[in-house]
Amino acid sequence: MQEPVAAAIKIARNEGRKILLENESKPLCETYGIQTPMSRIASSPNDAAKAAAGIGFPVALKVISPDISHKTDAGCVRLGLGNATEVRHAYDEICVNAKRYNPNVDLRGVLVERLQPEGVEVIVGGLRDPQFGPAVMFGLGGILVELFADFSFRVAPLTEPAVKRMIAEVKGYEILKGYRGREPVDQDSLVKIILASSKLLVDHPEISEMDLNPVILYPKGAVAVDVRIRLAS
Repeated sequence: MQEPVAAAIKIARNEGRKILLENESKPLCETYGIQTPMSRIASSPNDAAKAAAGIGFPVALKVISPDISHKTDAGCVRLGLGNATEVRHAYDEICVNAKRYNPNVDLRGVLVERLQPEGVEVIVGGLRDPQFGPAVMFGLGGILVELFADFSFRVAPLTEPAVKRMIAEVKGYEILKGYRGREPVDQDSLVKIILASSKLLVDHPEISEMDLNPVILYPKGAVAVDVRIRLAS
């Protein structure tokens, strides 16, 4: 499992980057068994339309650039695209906005990604503390984790019982169990994602931070929609 991760980290290091591109981060997650949405890289509007047709509508488009880490702020994300015409138009818009955001932008294409259905959003993160070493965080996803500060931490490496206790600690745990008639989410899939995140951090001390937000939980399965990985200095 370490070879693909080491190769991606080496490429980033050689380019002087501390942030892995999304098309680099997500395959690393897949290597550790963390499911991410089906995606393809496109280098033209027609290429994007073909990729979207192969993936299946609706899709999302996101810029690929080492110069744009906050894609939404730069106007370089488009969601819910339902046909080839919308995809071509969105591709052009993203490129225009990227160049407006940074005239010297290193534009490496656009990621065409399957749009995930709604579910329960959580966040799984990790950081390397100078004193305690690698630690993993879990909490409610999206803006809720910031609004309610509803999260828990554990020092890695983690065991399955520790992860289950970690999940049950958050105030929003009742949402995961099924709330007001909703189906319970697949907690086994969530446990596997947290364990995989722990192993990724332990295996690779070059990684200083990782952020899977949101991870969308379903009655069966879970998908990490957005992934951000930062390398140590």
